[in-house]
Amino acid sequence: MTVPATTLTPLAALPRFASTPKAIEALKPQTPLYLLHPEKFAAAAKTFLEGFPGDVLYAVKANPHPYALQLLWEGGIRHFDSASLGEIETVKALLPEAICHFMAPVRLAGQAKAAFSRHGVTDYVIDSAGELEKLLAETGEPKRLRIFVRLVASLGGALLEMSSKYGCRPEEAAKLLKRVKAAGAQPCLTFHVGSQCLSPFSYAQAIEIAQQALRQSGVTIAALDIGGGFPTAYSGQEPPPYHWFFDMIRTALDNLALPNLNVMCEPGRALCGQGISLVTQVLMRRGDKLYLNDGIYGSFDEQRFAGFDEDYPPTGFTLDARGRLKELSGENRPFRAYGPTCDSADVLPRPVLLPDSVKDGDYVLFGAMGAYTVSSRSAFNGYYPDSWAVIA
Repeated sequence: MTVPATTLTPLAALPRFASTPKAIEALKPQTPLYLLHPEKFAAAAKTFLEGFPGDVLYAVKANPHPYALQLLWEGGIRHFDSASLGEIETVKALLPEAICHFMAPVRLAGQAKAAFSRHGVTDYVIDSAGELEKLLAETGEPKRLRIFVRLVASLGGALLEMSSKYGCRPEEAAKLLKRVKAAGAQPCLTFHVGSQCLSPFSYAQAIEIAQQALRQSGVTIAALDIGGGFPTAYSGQEPPPYHWFFDMIRTALDNLALPNLNVMCEPGRALCGQGISLVTQVLMRRGDKLYLNDGIYGSFDEQRFAGFDEDYPPTGFTLDARGRLKELSGENRPFRAYGPTCDSADVLPRPVLLPDSVKDGDYVLFGAMGAYTVSSRSAFNGYYPDSWAVIA
């Protein structure tokens, strides 16, 4: 895939509007338009920094765009969960003082060495003896490392599970903890309960799994990273309030009885999901089919996954003869929404509900488009959404 080379406009220089309708009315965008909502980034960061009992690491994979990184930094986020050398370099180029953690259990050859020697990264994850040996060989200074053994946490409660690919059972984790300690590094534990987890109890269950590994190992860990999975609110998916998650985690940590333990979490979707909305345009209507200027190969890749019903609640707008924007009115009906590429697979898997009056040239606004949209877009067929404005 070749992504078009673009010169990034500084965040402060982006066009700014008091509201989304004013942005659409002024710009009349013919390509997909991402709208940044700085106050939503700030509010999300504040919620976690004030509510979570430990360090908050932003999961860069959810949205690595410099605008998102900068807004979260301005909101007080200083730690970043990085899954590749590329993500580390993206963060450090923009935010030299940021603290990066290399939290992928399997890395490309040489990436741990580069992260350690060039960027001072000292936190790494493993879930096998082989990866532990590779990590120790590449870095060469185990006493400077915190090595997190990743546990399996297949507990339900999440729309996307995250344990079928990575993680080990408590008995294997216990063995790895002993090997980490014997190597001279600081042993730690981590897990991931799954993406868009709607059950606070899943975190308590996963902490109990960590306790099992600790009992079997006899090792005292230096840190516990409880991973990500914290949900954001989508249409039809109203998660429990975050303080329920934080309270459940605090109670489970109290039961762990390690008072000086460094605790970490890795929210991605929860920090960026609400911070961006997307304006698309109807290229053509054909009966109950709409052809939009963005689709599966652009901002809607995550729609491929089961369980994400009605993630992005659409709102329709039209311009009157004087160029003034009006919200579409009338009874909603389901439309099949296609993207702009030539691929017949470029279609949203679930209907889009809009008033029957929608027509060619109208605009469709999708909310809560900050997570796994910008990070997953491609330049397939020559389309690459990359226009931006700020609502403030």
